[in-house]
Amino acid sequence: MEEHRIRELQIDINSLLESGVFSENDKLHDYFTEVIGFASRLCSVWGRFHKMEEDRQVIPLEELIDINAGLYEQILPENYSSSYVNPEYAVKAFGTDIGRLLCAISAEIRAAIPSVFGKDLSGFVSRLLLILDTARAASEDLSAESLRSVFYKYYHDNLPFEQKKKLHSQLVPGSMDLFAEYELEDFLLFASDRDNRGALLYVALWTGEYITDNELEVMDKLCSLPGRELVNMARTYVNGYVKGFAMTSKDISIKKTAEIRFNLGFLPMAVIAGHILKREHGLDTSVMRAGYSIFTGRSVEKNGFFGANPNPQYDLDHKDDLSLIIDESLVDHRLNVLKESYEELKKEARLYGGPAVIEIFGEPEFTPVTKPEAASYDDKTRPLTLRYMSEAGVITNTYIPGEERSFTIIAYPMPSIGDNFDEVFDATVLINNLDYELYRDIQQKLIDALDTAEYVEVCGRDGNSTDLRVKLHTLTDPIHQTNFENCVADVNIPVGEVFTSPVLEGTNGVLHVKHVFLNGIEYHNLTIRVKNGFTSEYSCDEGAKLIEDNILFHHPSLPMGECAIGTNTTAYVLARRLGIESRFPILIAEKMGPHFAFGDTCYSHEEDLKTFNPDGKQIIARENEVSRKRISDPASAYFNCHTDITVPYDELGRLSAVLPDGSKVDIILNGRFVLEGCEPLNAPFDENFLNS
Repeated sequence: MEEHRIRELQIDINSLLESGVFSENDKLHDYFTEVIGFASRLCSVWGRFHKMEEDRQVIPLEELIDINAGLYEQILPENYSSSYVNPEYAVKAFGTDIGRLLCAISAEIRAAIPSVFGKDLSGFVSRLLLILDTARAASEDLSAESLRSVFYKYYHDNLPFEQKKKLHSQLVPGSMDLFAEYELEDFLLFASDRDNRGALLYVALWTGEYITDNELEVMDKLCSLPGRELVNMARTYVNGYVKGFAMTSKDISIKKTAEIRFNLGFLPMAVIAGHILKREHGLDTSVMRAGYSIFTGRSVEKNGFFGANPNPQYDLDHKDDLSLIIDESLVDHRLNVLKESYEELKKEARLYGGPAVIEIFGEPEFTPVTKPEAASYDDKTRPLTLRYMSEAGVITNTYIPGEERSFTIIAYPMPSIGDNFDEVFDATVLINNLDYELYRDIQQKLIDALDTAEYVEVCGRDGNSTDLRVKLHTLTDPIHQTNFENCVADVNIPVGEVFTSPVLEGTNGVLHVKHVFLNGIEYHNLTIRVKNGFTSEYSCDEGAKLIEDNILFHHPSLPMGECAIGTNTTAYVLARRLGIESRFPILIAEKMGPHFAFGDTCYSHEEDLKTFNPDGKQIIARENEVSRKRISDPASAYFNCHTDITVPYDELGRLSAVLPDGSKVDIILNGRFVLEGCEPLNAPFDENFLNS
């Protein structure tokens, strides 16, 4: 029945193209030739899978590799420029309005890849019908109105199914049962056997995600490690997750599901972590695919499980495709569907503990291009998406309360970082396993000094024009209260920061960084002016729109949600010596100097939860003037974004705690810690440190 339905649609689609209805419009004929050609390839793959299943056979690994490469060749950089899935090419052919819609529809056809590999008949059929409906509309009335109507109906009608599918994969355990038949020890033996490496690759390919030598080399690296070392990596990751609950006084025993997010190259580590979570903590694991469609969203920064990114520019070009059809009615529909989906899974939602993330860095360098041809939000549609983000956050927090969930993040390099991958990998393992107690005690000295301050003053040097004053909360009981959290290796691995939620009124100045990567996007001379805690002006060499889209996330302004001091000088020195400082993810980069985040505070949706530092003091700086609205107007209390921007030590002239009487306690001068008791943090700057 499934095979018949797909074959029937394929015949209808091909017949429409072969009928000659587009013969008088060469570009339209070329467009549907490309789109239908890709759909036919997917139909062939579906048929191949169906036949092998009927015959109880397995597709040879070599064939699966060829299938994988063929499905992504269209969007590889060398082919993308001449494809209708590229908005620049489509708009040139059809004009702005029609071109953007046809381009977005073409991208949505590509989103059928996971449906084919996941045997999701409904998802595949809906996209084949989208081709058919688009072709019929174009043949009868090629207009933006007719195409928008088709795309709108497709999104509206299929949203309930797609939303529930996404939530189910996130909240319901089962996806990590790939190697459930192996106990932990058996899996270690299995993975270390070179004859079995193909089985791991087979599993990765069977997801339908793009797989390259990058993923294969990581997988091989992990499998070549001594079993104990690989288990220790997974255990550091799992322990961070478990400590996150303990450090925030949350009860992990009421949770039954931990979501694992990872690049498929780290499949061996993810499987081992799943075994540890189950065997030692009673937690099953779930896995959700990273965003890939107009329903799940597309982003350069992947959030879920994912393979290689064949072309980050493709994700950047299509991240705002929903802007082409969004209106008030659709926002209402999205919110209703989200609530209904959570309601169906409300039991599973309360058992969900949060994500455990293996982040990657060192992917092939990417310089983003903000294309005027790409779909984007404007003054009319931007408030609509902001409204959805705000209200969706409230709905999510209702079913997965922030005060009950936690997370952890750890990062590792990819081989594409360079020829020194092994050295970088070993350095990262070292950074991820630094002495917890040493940093805890030193950071407490920082906090003791900062808790005497009215505000923190930060100034740049050597061309860095940072000049900030960050206002701190007033401690009414300094003996039992603190402003800063002593952050060691729990939710954010590695160790190395103290942070607070600043007071907005009285927080003013300029934040400047010469060169930084944020969520995979490169910025030069990033400058943000802050007025009473909110961004007021901003610029970078790449253009303000890059900031608007990827730091402000379409908000006209964002508050400073975090002020922090990174203390991981070991990471900073290793990054400089290995020449990879620009490649580190925010997770590690934020520990390499003072940093400031714009958006929500670190305690978003957890403001009323009491937490304490290791010294027993309660952390009271958990909200600001915006998040305080959570009771009276929750929709305006959160922005659902948080981006850390770090001033590296070599660009830092001075960081001081300024007391109420105007006197100053210097903490960092010219990139070195000068506060008494913090001298060990300067040891990595010694040339012989790593050899000692």
